[in-house]
Amino acid sequence: MLLANRAAYHEYHILNTYEAGVVFKGTEVKSVRAGQIQLKESYVAVRDGEAWLFNAHISPYAYGNRDNHEATRTRKLLLHRREIDKLEQEATVKGMTLVVTRVYVKKGRVKFEIGVARGKKLYDKRETEMRRTVDRETRAALKERNR
Repeated sequence: MLLANRAAYHEYHILNTYEAGVVFKGTEVKSVRAGQIQLKESYVAVRDGEAWLFNAHISPYAYGNRDNHEATRTRKLLLHRREIDKLEQEATVKGMTLVVTRVYVKKGRVKFEIGVARGKKLYDKRETEMRRTVDRETRAALKERNR
C-alpha cells in the first residue's frame, strides 16, 4: 500500500468501497510510487457519466523535465459503467460523498480505493477516539499481564 487516507476515516463513516484505476499523464506514476501524493482535500465526483478525482496533489517528479505534470489537475477515474452509475446514485443521497481512502499498486498498476462516505458528527468523532484509546489501553494491559 502506498498511502492510506487516515483523515477520511476520521471525518467520515465509510459505507462501501470501490476499486478504480486512474488516467495518469507523464511522470505522475513515478511520483505516486515515490509516495509524493496527498489526498487530504481530495474528493471524487461523477460528471457527465464519468468519475473524476479532484484536488489530489501529486508533486512534480524530481527528475522530470519540462513535460512534468501539473500538481492538482483533475484526473479521470477508470470504472465499469455499472460502478459509475452506482456511485452516482449513492452520491446523490443527502449527506453522502465520495472520497479516496487508499492508494496501492496491484499487478503493476496504481489503484485508488473510493469510499462512499457519510460525514461524522462531532460526538461520533469523540466516540471513535475514545474507543480507540480504550482499545489501545486494553492491548497494553493484556501485553503487560502476559509478560
